[in-house]
Amino acid sequence: MNAEPQDLKDELMRTDEEFHSLAARHHELEDRLHELTAKHYLSQPEQLEEVTLKKRKLQLKDRMEDILRRRRDTQAQG
Repeated sequence: MNAEPQDLKDELMRTDEEFHSLAARHHELEDRLHELTAKHYLSQPEQLEEVTLKKRKLQLKDRMEDILRRRRDTQAQG
């Protein structure tokens, strides 16, 4: 049963354009956050960017979870 959520994510990556786009954007933000956290010192603009990226990343994840939840609910009804 542990594989089911990952299977559903994989299916959505292949079949749902919005989910795929959200996941790709989430990954891009994650990469940029890694670049920022690798620095020893962040300038004021970089600190602001880091906070903004974290918020945007969370918004994307929430939207992806909404899509997953809707799909699970649809499958449970069907």
